[in-house]
Amino acid sequence: MPSQLDSLKQFTKVVADTGDFHQIAAYQPQDATTNPSLILKAVQKPDYAGLLKQTVQSGSLDERMDRLIVRFGLEILQHIPGRVSTEVDARLSFDTAATIARAERIMALYRSEGIDSDRVLIKIAATWEGIQAAAALQQRGIRTNLTLLFSFVQAVACADAQVQLISPFVGRIYDWYKKQAGSQWDEAAHAGVNDPGVQSVKRIFDYYKHFGIETEVMGASFRNTGQILALAGCDLLTISPELLQQLASSEGPVSLALDAQAARATPQQRVHFDEAGFRFALNEDAMATEKLAEGIRAFAADAIKLDALLQAAT
Repeated sequence: MPSQLDSLKQFTKVVADTGDFHQIAAYQPQDATTNPSLILKAVQKPDYAGLLKQTVQSGSLDERMDRLIVRFGLEILQHIPGRVSTEVDARLSFDTAATIARAERIMALYRSEGIDSDRVLIKIAATWEGIQAAAALQQRGIRTNLTLLFSFVQAVACADAQVQLISPFVGRIYDWYKKQAGSQWDEAAHAGVNDPGVQSVKRIFDYYKHFGIETEVMGASFRNTGQILALAGCDLLTISPELLQQLASSEGPVSLALDAQAARATPQQRVHFDEAGFRFALNEDAMATEKLAEGIRAFAADAIKLDALLQAAT
């Protein structure tokens, strides 16, 4: 019997969520994603000490940061047939112009190494400013992956911006609702299709497919394999090496959970948000507001730690 990982690949493109490129080959993912936290975790391992030293050259600290994350991306691309996602510094999440400039520099670094732009996705936090930056970058031929996405309003704005891909976070939504419920949380009652993170991705997926929106949906941030299997059929799923290993070592049936054809038959109403409408709708969603802010703070903190490592290695 095939493993659950092999069975999942029949319905969904599997993506490795890691900066540790030595782990990737075993699972044969299509794409790979990174973020500041994953790069920080990887760069502190002895196996990557040489990579950090080789990357430290002259230039500003942010230039050295970009060279480091692109270096990891280049290594990852040697192990996958598809695309790598490389993230813009989270400290720029509310600065459209600066996000565009950093994205263009990151892409220029990849191109200087002979990497075609269609093999790179620039990850940007799904703030209003980030989404506007992504819209401009898409028009310039730079594909984007909008991350830290927790709400339907963010997904709608990303669709209107015609971004390449969105990464709705499953596990962090689950975390928020579990924390809110406290001792009243019933794990069994909120598993699988009843998981609030799974339900959020399904709502976005069904909306996109109903209206023929071309933006790809990639579920992210998983806490267990049950969440992953409940989203079989999603365009892509980005999965940590630990959960990839669990799927690879488990057997059992995997069935289609998200169905684009069925979504097209589901009644839907097309909606749009201007800036004021976006900000108000996001503000009304306490979970999304809190998790977006928390995610930006965490990625920014890890970027600062990477800065310190780069300075120490000079």
